[in-house]
Amino acid sequence: MTGPQPIAKKEVATTSETQAEPLLKAGNSHIADGIFHFAMLACGLCVLALVGVIIYELISGSKLSWHAFGLKFFFQSEWDPVNEQFGALPFVYGTLVSSLLALLLAVPLAVGVAVFITEMAPRWLKGPLAFTTELLAAIPSVIYGLWAIFVLVPLLRQYGEPFCARYFGWTGLFEGPPYGIGMLAAGIILAIMVVPIVSSITREVMTAVPQQQREAVLALGATRWEMIRTGVLRNARAGILGGVILGLGRALGETMAVTMVIGNRPEIAKSLFAPGYTMASVIANEFSEATGNTYLSALIEIGLALFIVTIIVNILAQFLVWTVTRGTPARSHA
Repeated sequence: MTGPQPIAKKEVATTSETQAEPLLKAGNSHIADGIFHFAMLACGLCVLALVGVIIYELISGSKLSWHAFGLKFFFQSEWDPVNEQFGALPFVYGTLVSSLLALLLAVPLAVGVAVFITEMAPRWLKGPLAFTTELLAAIPSVIYGLWAIFVLVPLLRQYGEPFCARYFGWTGLFEGPPYGIGMLAAGIILAIMVVPIVSSITREVMTAVPQQQREAVLALGATRWEMIRTGVLRNARAGILGGVILGLGRALGETMAVTMVIGNRPEIAKSLFAPGYTMASVIANEFSEATGNTYLSALIEIGLALFIVTIIVNILAQFLVWTVTRGTPARSHA
């Protein structure tokens, strides 16, 4: 009974070596490593090439408008396709006002939600609340636009804008007839779309703050609010600012939802009740109708400006988030 056992062990060892031999040869194959290396390199270069092609097409397509109007293109208010007079100032103004209004409304709510989920929410509520917040980012923008048309705009027309005009009309920001569609509606719908981005980044950078920071502040006799304010938010402020800027990038480039509620009129008005236009909206609305070469080139130049601004904003946001999540400069203010 004891004799066959060494033979069985030997057979098992031989079988394992036989199966492992091809794997060892494949793993040590310089040809396979070389193919894998170049395949991954090609994947990375494809992304860079795609961005380069986009920039090249935008620059080449906007040459006619650039030579015709120069830098004054972004400081003129006239938009007259019939006479081929184009100025992008109303679109720049509408983009900045709607985006800044969105941040003004979204940032306090997003930071509050992030603080509650990270520091205060019970365990059974953290998961569902975080999932619901992130779900807002997955909703298509056209759905936001439809909801705004059928729900938000009527509420603003009947209740929101009359209330603002009655109590805050003296500021000059809430004047004119309450149509519901206008800059205020665009800012609110953008704020709803920005909340999940800012909230997600804020939760990430708050989680990256070491637990010792919280314990040290509480050991000094601080309250929970003082611990969150001095031990967490102060150390995470660079990353939170990065999240805010990343949300700004989303607001600057949003197209469909804004187009459906902003009014699409190229004018500069102080009142938030007035219709407006954004850089993304004018491209979406008028690109298919652009007949002249100058008209088409002017729209492409607006797209180039929006593309460059969006890239700069996203790079700055990613750098600020990195300083908290992976770097050390943002943690030096303990």
